[in-house]
Amino acid sequence: MSEHTIGGLARAGGVGVETIRYYQRRGLLPTPRRGGGIRHYDDQDLRRLRFIRSAQAAGFTLEQVAELLALDATEDRDRARALARERIAALDAKIAELEAARNALKRLAHDCASSTGPCPIIAAFDHG
Repeated sequence: MSEHTIGGLARAGGVGVETIRYYQRRGLLPTPRRGGGIRHYDDQDLRRLRFIRSAQAAGFTLEQVAELLALDATEDRDRARALARERIAALDAKIAELEAARNALKRLAHDCASSTGPCPIIAAFDHG
């Protein structure tokens, strides 16, 4: 098992030192043991940090990440699945929104190519 300083943990986890401190204040990362005035982190802390970052990348809020971490300790898979389903539903809604925006832009681009006069793309966004 390797040990990391706060800077080493931050580099290994792809975050800044302030992010590590913030996660500690939020209770997502445990307070590290200290020795010689230095905070010492281990590989378990690095795994936890990487989990937090991965869960955030999947769109989970820090509150949901904290709940997932707590659920892991209790092995409450039903609630973990429910959180995942909620996140999937939110992603599906966002995908539908983005697809609608893409389709609208495609129509505007087509109209721009086939019309004369003011560009419909510019007109669509000109609210002045």
